[in-house]
Amino acid sequence: MGVAVTSIGLAGFWVLVNGVEYFVPFSDCPVFRSATVEQITSVQHLGAGQLHWPALDADVELEALDRPEQYPLSFC
Repeated sequence: MGVAVTSIGLAGFWVLVNGVEYFVPFSDCPVFRSATVEQITSVQHLGAGQLHWPALDADVELEALDRPEQYPLSFC
């Protein structure tokens, strides 16, 4: 399954997973705020809708990116 970070900006970054692009906001995932570009772009797709950043020990569920209103607290 393909995964790649496509863009990083001031508010967050975009990650492409199997042809679908998701926005990961720094406001919801503060672990990425101080991360390097290399750390952010080193993402793994673990399957079952889960992304993992080994260098940051961070996980993000695609469901949380699809429906952030159902995850009101920081989800990273």
